[in-house]
Amino acid sequence: MSVRTPDPEPDENDPFSPPSGGLGVNPGWLSEFELAESRRRLPILYVEGIPVRVDGMGQVIEVGILLRATPLGEMSRTIVSGRVRYGETVRDALFRHLENDLGPMAFPLLPAQPTPFTVAEYFPMPGLSAFHDDRQHAVSLAFVVPVTGTCEPRQDALEVTWLSPEEAASDALSAEMEGGRGTLIRLALASVGALR
Repeated sequence: MSVRTPDPEPDENDPFSPPSGGLGVNPGWLSEFELAESRRRLPILYVEGIPVRVDGMGQVIEVGILLRATPLGEMSRTIVSGRVRYGETVRDALFRHLENDLGPMAFPLLPAQPTPFTVAEYFPMPGLSAFHDDRQHAVSLAFVVPVTGTCEPRQDALEVTWLSPEEAASDALSAEMEGGRGTLIRLALASVGALR
């Protein structure tokens, strides 16, 4: 399992974009080697977003689950997830990853002050928590995010499947989720009163 974060193509106009060569515009960006070394020594900060559709009363009626192919060609279910960049706010990181995974027309509704429903710790050693990531110790701020637009997955997400809260909390889906994210889905649904 990996808390996947594909790195974007360099954009010289974006101060948070990785350098395209030489000394890039953001000296805080890590090369692949530096990232691997950091992952061996430090917890890495992530944001995770669980996209939902809500009715007129604000009740969750559907949960968006991503289908992804691993580098080894295996299929797994997951949620929106990615690293927080150096100098980036948590709010901006969450919005960036939602747009990267769900497309620019998803129209996520971020609250004025984003507060996670939980903090999940992913460990490289199984059994220390409900969450596991072979590559690293990661600390993840997890959010439930209503989306109102059309979701067209991008990057390495193949599709978004919209499930009822009951289907999203099922043992069958949990078995398909990577890294213990089935537990995270249940925590999210419980935090918004959608588990019955």
